[in-house]
Amino acid sequence: MLGLILLATILVSLLSLIGVCSLSIHSRVLKRALIYFVGFAAGGLMGGAFLHLLPEALRHAESSFVMTAFLGGFSFFFLSERYFYWRHCHKGQCDVDAFTYLNLFGDGLHNFIDGLIIAASFATDIKLGWITTLAVAMHEIPQEIGDFGILVYGGFRVRKALLWNFLCALAAVAGAVTGYLIAGITPDYIRVLLPFTAGGFAYIAAADLIPEFRTESVRRSTISFVLFLAGVLFMALVKMIG
Repeated sequence: MLGLILLATILVSLLSLIGVCSLSIHSRVLKRALIYFVGFAAGGLMGGAFLHLLPEALRHAESSFVMTAFLGGFSFFFLSERYFYWRHCHKGQCDVDAFTYLNLFGDGLHNFIDGLIIAASFATDIKLGWITTLAVAMHEIPQEIGDFGILVYGGFRVRKALLWNFLCALAAVAGAVTGYLIAGITPDYIRVLLPFTAGGFAYIAAADLIPEFRTESVRRSTISFVLFLAGVLFMALVKMIG
């Protein structure tokens, strides 16, 4: 089990290197394409929360407990974004100089929590573990491109930006090991973390990603919403196949 958890988190951590691909793409093209990734990622997160995590959580706890934990996760992610400056600069338009190192701290904390989430999901069910890993990965792609851009525009050289972004991503591995150890001591934490995670996924999708494409033109916003529905449908198909 620990081997699968480590494999999943390492694969997610490697997504931190995707930012370098943005250097070979014209900024205007990247901006136009990235909004579509954001739409699909939002759908994947919503699908992961409502089609996978919440139903699984309801198998382990009463509905009132699950919904309370869901609201707790939603609120925690809101407060974390406000006070720890988790950055989601999908359009590459950020005042980054003052936030470069703070962004590294916030990103590392974010990735550590991702590791906890992945470990809890695998401890519940292997299939749920891979589904959660997929949902995390779908969100990480646009986020890592944004984080890489913050570091480069904030004065980091490309190699240094890649290195620090990757080191922050490895915090997911530390979170996964921590989650695995906690699960061995007190399995009850999984009952809390599954709906808590669903609340976090719903917050990221509804408050952080969806507003990104609501401000686009009608055509681009519509395409992004279709891709949002495609992300939800993809998660539904994964559930049906499983």
